[in-house]
Amino acid sequence: METTVLDGALYAKLLRGGAANLKANITTVNDLNVFPIPDGDTGDNMFLTINAGAGAVGEGSENLSQTAGKAASGMLLGARGNSGVILSRIFAGLAKGLEGVDAAGVTTLATAFESSVKEAYGAVSVPVEGTILTVLKDSVRCANSRIGDESTLESYFTDFRTELGLSLERTPDLLDVLKEAGVVDSGGAGLGYIIDGMINALNGVEAEGDLSTGSQTRSVDLNAFTEDSELEFGYCTEFLLRLQKSKIDIDKFDVNEMISYLNSVGDSVVCFREGTIVKVHVHTKTPGTIINHIQRYGEFLTFKMENMTLQHNENHMQEKFAPKVNKPHKPFGIVSVAAGDGIKDAFYALGCDVVVDGGQSMNPSAEDMISAFKEINADVIFVFPNNSNIIMTADQAAQLYKEADVRVVPSKTIGEGYAAISMLDTTVGDTDAIIEDLKGVIAGVVTGMVSRAVRDTEMSGVEVHKDDFIGFVGDTVYVDSQERNEAAKVLCESTKAGQYDIMLLVCGADASAEEAQALYDELHKAYRYTEIVMIDGGQPIYDYIIILE
Repeated sequence: METTVLDGALYAKLLRGGAANLKANITTVNDLNVFPIPDGDTGDNMFLTINAGAGAVGEGSENLSQTAGKAASGMLLGARGNSGVILSRIFAGLAKGLEGVDAAGVTTLATAFESSVKEAYGAVSVPVEGTILTVLKDSVRCANSRIGDESTLESYFTDFRTELGLSLERTPDLLDVLKEAGVVDSGGAGLGYIIDGMINALNGVEAEGDLSTGSQTRSVDLNAFTEDSELEFGYCTEFLLRLQKSKIDIDKFDVNEMISYLNSVGDSVVCFREGTIVKVHVHTKTPGTIINHIQRYGEFLTFKMENMTLQHNENHMQEKFAPKVNKPHKPFGIVSVAAGDGIKDAFYALGCDVVVDGGQSMNPSAEDMISAFKEINADVIFVFPNNSNIIMTADQAAQLYKEADVRVVPSKTIGEGYAAISMLDTTVGDTDAIIEDLKGVIAGVVTGMVSRAVRDTEMSGVEVHKDDFIGFVGDTVYVDSQERNEAAKVLCESTKAGQYDIMLLVCGADASAEEAQALYDELHKAYRYTEIVMIDGGQPIYDYIIILE
């Protein structure tokens, strides 16, 4: 085929093709994990991000500029993890480059991709070569240099993909951690699968498979809400609304009036307008009232409603996420991210207003973070991501949220977040001074992890065997052992645990109560001058998290 013009409908088709092909290869991308433990989530994060963009544009019934803008907005809110945030910025750059363009030729698209490179690099405070950034830059430079009078979209994307593959193979030469792990950059690989899917779409290959994220097909426990139950938490209601000229004067439509109405009948409201589409998320006990009212403005494109009582019974913690009506105003609020009921309980006990469900392998989206901010009636909200892969998403959500001064404290581990929140003192001075104090607290914390290895490799001079347990801090592996408790004990020795005043032993879902108690008893004997506190965290992936303060 020889396609020379990209319009809104084709752009939407390319997005669907890219999302579908990435979804088909999620596991492959996830497995390109530097660390040999089951926490790879790059594929999931990138798919959920691009799929949010594809869902926002539908069939692409508007011009290219409007379609690209809606896709970028969808990805902005749907972005998860560092790879997802960078991917969202790539498409934000494309949208900027295509602004005001009804349809684009190859040269215009090439210029837009140059904008995407600038936007992606600008999203990272310290850009690292050998990542998706390098792969994108190399691919755009090569494809743009080969444009000629006979160029088509097919030839452009083929040149783009050819250089992408070559650049991806070079990433281990640019980043030692990739070379040591024996893998290429996972984000770059994910971008490759997206481009492959786009090329398939250009060649007339329809995207196959269900692009849903799985939430729609979740099984329901019918016993969780019986004929004797009472509706306690209401309904989580989400929809896309297309404004209709037959119902309103679209040019005079004020989305703030809709936001005020939604806040009067519900809470946890997220509502924004992109062109003639309005995206809404609201928690309410009367969804029917909302449906009847909102339909005055237009018609629903998508609609999802879930009984939050069922969600409560599924994870035993939903009551803590349930929206509280008319929360009293206060100067400061706290949002934290954590996985595992015990860890969440611990953060609530420290004074967190909302604990967002998430962590490694299940990063929350920017929209999830904004929903948490909505639940807090505070002037300043401190956010503790507790994972290096969530910080960029938290930053993006903070920039989008305008109803409070949201400050992201760059906690990279559960240990850093726990220590920082426990030492949070809002009386020390202004907000900037508080943040600096918390950064100082974080610097003095060591967080060790014990997890099962998923492949054979060698890291930090330690020979790692599949199915063994490894103990590590950050990127440094200290021990490989067939026994999880042995790995934990050696990790404590390697990190000189006896030199610290406090040790928190956070036990994961896979560590039995007997094993955990035995480890606690041994550590208590070995480190008599260190106060040891054991927490039944219930977290996935990490059998033990050892926090030293």
